[in-house]
Amino acid sequence: MDKFRMMFQFLQSNQESFMNGICGIMALASAQMYSVFEFSCPCMPEYNYTYGIGLLILPPIWFFLLGFVLNNNVSVLAEEWKRPTGKRRKDPTILRYMFCSITQRSLIAPAVWVSVTLMDGKSFLCAFSVNLDIDRFGNYSFVNEMSEAEKLKLLARIPCKDLFENQEIRVAASRYIKCISQACGWMFLLMMTFTAFLIRAIRPCFNQAAFLKTKYWSHYIDIERKMFDDTCKEHAKSFAKVCIHQYFDNISGEMHNFHHNRSSNESDDEDGEKKKSDEEKLLGIRAQDDMNKVLWNWHTCKPALALKKDHMDGENNGLMNGEANGAANGFLKGHTHDMEKKEWAVYYSKV
Repeated sequence: MDKFRMMFQFLQSNQESFMNGICGIMALASAQMYSVFEFSCPCMPEYNYTYGIGLLILPPIWFFLLGFVLNNNVSVLAEEWKRPTGKRRKDPTILRYMFCSITQRSLIAPAVWVSVTLMDGKSFLCAFSVNLDIDRFGNYSFVNEMSEAEKLKLLARIPCKDLFENQEIRVAASRYIKCISQACGWMFLLMMTFTAFLIRAIRPCFNQAAFLKTKYWSHYIDIERKMFDDTCKEHAKSFAKVCIHQYFDNISGEMHNFHHNRSSNESDDEDGEKKKSDEEKLLGIRAQDDMNKVLWNWHTCKPALALKKDHMDGENNGLMNGEANGAANGFLKGHTHDMEKKEWAVYYSKV
């Protein structure tokens, strides 16, 4: 169990690597599903094209949507897009960067499916067999005696080995269409590779500082959401623990006092430390209405991205360091004022 917990924490801390692994698994799954899938062309002029093109288009759409579903950044993107502005303005470039990042990962599995399908050529053969000119594959006089409807039925049976009688025509037509399908597959791969190359090559030509800024704040939004969820979980855990302890203390006060008198001082100290730590984790929020108000305010009016430093502590630390350094410098320079000696003596005694 601990190993699974460590693995889950590692995946959470390395979400980008985790999502890349998910995309790779989906790509392999799409290729495996196609190899396991039993292709059955209807071999009817009315349905061949619909079945072939549907097999080429519908599964990639499903894989594309599945990539969005499995990506945790989709909820982050939607939350950032629909949240009220409040004290923190929305940056459209960050939303575009997150959307493009999600889309790029989701396109991997559909691209693999389309490539494998075109390379195999079965769906292409099923979809376009009725459009063949059968005279290209030989001089077959029996075809000329057929009507147009009979020719369409004959061409529609080319993908079906058991239904087509003349095997020479079927083999020649199948090789011809599969050759075209594989050419389209290689063109598709070349186009996808060239597009990825352009994206990689053109991006540094633009303002790199703007890209780094967008990437930084997109990571910040994701990390902030995770840390807020973790803080809420810790608060809920401490809230439940304190609530349960108070409930049992109120119900069984006499028994608790009896056992409390018999326990040792060490157990009392440990219980006190645990209760103190739980109280600290509550962060001063001890009522349901207060917690609801905090959550509502976080959604409607997130704090501005401008951290404030504690000026009082900084001034006090500066005064203490300045007095100590001034006293030490005065002593080294030969000044023998009483106040300087006293300050230096106090500093030395602390050391």
